[in-house]
Amino acid sequence: MTRRNLLVLIATCGSAALLLGAWGFQYIGGLAPCKMCIWQRYPHGAAILIGAMALALPRQVLLPLLGALAALTTAAFGVFHAGVEQNWWEGPSTCTSGDIGGLSSQELMDQIMNAPLVRCDEIPWEMLGLSMAGWNAVLSGVLVLVWLAAWRAR
Repeated sequence: MTRRNLLVLIATCGSAALLLGAWGFQYIGGLAPCKMCIWQRYPHGAAILIGAMALALPRQVLLPLLGALAALTTAAFGVFHAGVEQNWWEGPSTCTSGDIGGLSSQELMDQIMNAPLVRCDEIPWEMLGLSMAGWNAVLSGVLVLVWLAAWRAR
């Protein structure tokens, strides 16, 4: 395995581990995600797909840069979310919402009564002074560096 492919594999597995960790906290730990938590997941999914393509197409030199961009995007979301949790700046005025256009008034009331209230500005879990959003920012920043190293190893 080439150095480039090894680094791509590490970065891809890193995003997969962070995404699986988030799902573990949600489905095993019972911590429902807020809207900004969900935002941080999409770039990890993109990075996994980019990593699979980069491994299948090793001559495509721009794919590691796209992986770095995906990791940078989720890191930026993590920094923003951590800042909202620390009250450094305001977050979105509504952190959970969905399309309610087709719901009857009874269905809407049932949805409201059964939906968990998840606020973006509260920290449901932390370790060593960092929330999940903060850890996502730090670890995704490391993944940016791994992706860039993979790009340089071409």
